Amino acid sequence: MTPEQKQALQEHVKAIAKILYEDTSPERLTSLAGIEQAVRNQMQKHVMPEVGVFLSKQLQEPPQDTNDDSKVSWESYQ
Repeated sequence: MTPEQKQALQEHVKAIAKILYEDTSPERLTSLAGIEQAVRNQMQKHVMPEVGVFLSKQLQEPPQDTNDDSKVSWESYQ
């Protein structure tokens, strides 16, 4: 990951955290256990499904054959 990608990721993570914090009731944030449970629930409900969809789409795309333009590959068929 490039430094620019790391910085962009960090900015997005902070934005996600802010949104999830605003969506969490203050009563759940009064203890470490409550915070942990709130974070886990929010991540499972909102973030991880989107990551899973992204990763499953990546797996469904057929791999690209990088040897199509290779002289070795082309010459072996002539």
